[in-house]
Amino acid sequence: MAHQIPVSADDSQDPLNRMRVFQLAGELIPDCFGDARLIRAEPITEEIARQLYAAVCSIEANIAEAYSRSSGKDRAMRFEYALGSVRESMSWYKSATPILGNATVKDRRDRLEEMRRMLLAIIPRERGRTMKQWDDCGLRTNSHLGSAIK
Repeated sequence: MAHQIPVSADDSQDPLNRMRVFQLAGELIPDCFGDARLIRAEPITEEIARQLYAAVCSIEANIAEAYSRSSGKDRAMRFEYALGSVRESMSWYKSATPILGNATVKDRRDRLEEMRRMLLAIIPRERGRTMKQWDDCGLRTNSHLGSAIK
């Protein structure tokens, strides 16, 4: 009988977990959940709560999906979806200022702005990449660049 090591997504060695924009997106989700609960409590902003939480969660999901694509064009498209969700989240947070207050909204929008800037840098780089290939040493390379990717 083989010895099995417990596996957990929390302590996974997935390189995606080292991507800063992915980390920022994941860190915002719990804060957004609390914000959405406060926003939902006010009848006039109830629908904003659902939209906000869905938009914030989709940032992380789209980054994860982008990271899993093999072509630069596919990755760029998913990162663009994440960028759209960042911008949507910024708008929903602005709409929630009367409930959350200026300080909380500024904090959330500043964090989203950092993600926006990162994605704006990532997208053009990814668009220029081609399919990942394996070289003779077992390293992934970009076929048109010939450079190893870790």
